[in-house]
Amino acid sequence: MREDRVFIKDFPLKALEAWVASIGERPFRARQIFRHVYGRLIRSWNECSDLPKAFRTQLEYGTILNPLERVGTEEGSDGTRKFVFRLHDGHLIESVLIPDPPRLTACLSSQVGCALACRFCLTGTMGFKRHLRTAEIVDQLIQMQHAVGLHQRITNIVFMGMGEPLANEEALLNSLQILLAPEGLGFSHRRVTVSTVGLVPPMERLGRESPVNLAVSLHAADDDTRSRLMPINRTYPLAALMEACRAYPMPSRKRITFEYLLLKGVNDRPEDARRLVKLLSFVRCKVNLIPFNPHPSLPFERPSEESVAAFQHILQQAHLAATIRQSRGADIRAACGQLAARMVSS
Repeated sequence: MREDRVFIKDFPLKALEAWVASIGERPFRARQIFRHVYGRLIRSWNECSDLPKAFRTQLEYGTILNPLERVGTEEGSDGTRKFVFRLHDGHLIESVLIPDPPRLTACLSSQVGCALACRFCLTGTMGFKRHLRTAEIVDQLIQMQHAVGLHQRITNIVFMGMGEPLANEEALLNSLQILLAPEGLGFSHRRVTVSTVGLVPPMERLGRESPVNLAVSLHAADDDTRSRLMPINRTYPLAALMEACRAYPMPSRKRITFEYLLLKGVNDRPEDARRLVKLLSFVRCKVNLIPFNPHPSLPFERPSEESVAAFQHILQQAHLAATIRQSRGADIRAACGQLAARMVSS
């Protein structure tokens, strides 16, 4: 691959207009390109008959339209589908498509691996390889939409795949512009969620610059436990994280979602639930309780259904909205914390 080729899906509309002008074309060509790439989901510039032939040739040889190669797909017993994509430099990433009629949710990755080393997450065992480009983030959605067919539209997007989205904030914010733009993929901000372990400065920037939903991976209600599970807590302890959450700009009808992974004997006791109630006081929020998905290489166990229900009951008695997330795709290692970019069959 020539190093001077442009990744066309790196550009939000204004940046694309600037690039089009820089190669001597009129800016309205950018809107045409946007319409073809995101409205029609083209796979080849030859499909763009309203673009001059010379311009199509320039795009063909000067840009990369499809930055991902789908090299594997696996379907779970519940209909969840995991996709393995190869990047231009040979790295692999995984993305997940979760059916929950009438919703069809795409779970996108933002990095190859992850540097945060959360002890309950398989992705962290890969270490950190690199950030994904904007084009590589957006193309996951487009590739999965092609896989299911244009008659069945993906309705929701969650940034809960491989990596920490806010550690890759420029590419994340650019991809959100493309996903939300009416001229782009046209998703409602109500149907897009960004998950974070709690990187406070980029979290504050996300709140200023994008109206999407925020999910915070909490997983413990005291600093000692959270620091053991999530080393990032030593940099942004709970007091700083909660202050940022209370100050997070949200419309009146929105709430922050706190993700809480329940680990047997670690953070699933009644006293942990009561600490969580106290911690989340004065934060407009809801809680997703996630029973741990076991794996032989991780040192944790799944709690009993009784302890999960008791934990939820304590939260609900304190008037916290708390739901138990049912694991999807666990049999193909596509559930929460299980993505590790291994090759699967096509």
